[in-house]
Amino acid sequence: MPYTLPPTLTQQNAVAIEADGLRDLAQLEIVDCSALLDFDSSALAVLIAWQKKLRQVQRAMVLVSPPPKLCVLAQVYGLAELLGTPVV
Repeated sequence: MPYTLPPTLTQQNAVAIEADGLRDLAQLEIVDCSALLDFDSSALAVLIAWQKKLRQVQRAMVLVSPPPKLCVLAQVYGLAELLGTPVV
């Protein structure tokens, strides 16, 4: 079952969302971003933290339906390849 990001992922709730995702690493192999509307660079920090944990157990994360703004942020921060987001 994929992990579905909430509509908002900002500095205010990033720690809680990161912890929620880490409760079950298997769910993080597919992360559904389709509901994500309001976010900042904290979203990238959460995704990178999850990716790091998954790589420690030889697994990978796939982002489904990342919003264009998230793809742009990932590209600007040099994280597009690491997160597997499309280059826009």
